[in-house]
This record gives sequence, C-alpha cells and structure tokens, in this order.
Amino acid sequence: MNYAWIKTLHILFVMAWMAAVFYLPRILVNIGEAGDHAAVRERLVLMGRRLYRFGHIMFAISLLFGLILWMHFKISGGWLHVKLTLVALLFAYYIVSGRFLKKAAANLPLPGSIYFRWFNEVALILVIPVIYLVVAKPF
Repeated sequence: MNYAWIKTLHILFVMAWMAAVFYLPRILVNIGEAGDHAAVRERLVLMGRRLYRFGHIMFAISLLFGLILWMHFKISGGWLHVKLTLVALLFAYYIVSGRFLKKAAANLPLPGSIYFRWFNEVALILVIPVIYLVVAKPF
C-alpha cells in the first residue's frame, strides 16, 4: 500500500473514532435529562455501550495505520510529539466518558446534564490543536 492510501485510511478511522468521542458525552447529557424514565435510560446506556465499543475499535485501527505511517514513511517532528500527547489526552477523555457510562449503567449518581454539556466541549478544545498541528506542522 502506498502513502496516500494508508493516510486516507488513517484519516477515515480517526474520523470514525472522533464521531464516538463527540457523541458519547452527548448520550451522557441525554441520560442526565432522562430522569426517572428507566426505559429511556436503559436504551441510552445500551446505545452508549455500543458506541463506546465501536470507538475503541476505530481508535485501534487508526492507531495501527498511524504506526504504519510513522514507521514505514518516517514521519517525525516536534509537532508529532505534541499531537500524540493531545491524542493521548483525547483517549483519556474517552475513557473517562466510558466510566461515566458505566456509572449510569449501575444507576450510580452522575453529574447533571449541564455538567455533561460542558464536558462535551473538552473534546473540541483538544481536537482543534491536533488538526492545526497536522495541517501546519509548525515545528
């Protein structure tokens, strides 16, 4: 496979993972707003679990293609280190989202929907510099 195809597949799976990163906290907002509606909460938890699993698979595949790019095509630079640090933070954020989902599944207390609306914005704050670093490669 050539560079363009590997990079295309990497971007595709990153996009799929980011969809999960952005949507899982939105499911948490809806769980927070579901209140005492047990059927609604159960459905949202089920959706969240499936999305969380999907996101892990997409992350793993995007990581695999990223490693191929790095090892085979010798992609390097200071920007890459910063990007990977931010991606690690995004992955940690995703794990935290999954832990909130597990709490919801166990009917443990969660922060309110307003908290999750703000929590949802953390991913955007982290992904904007990632995109800039990949596009500009400033250092």
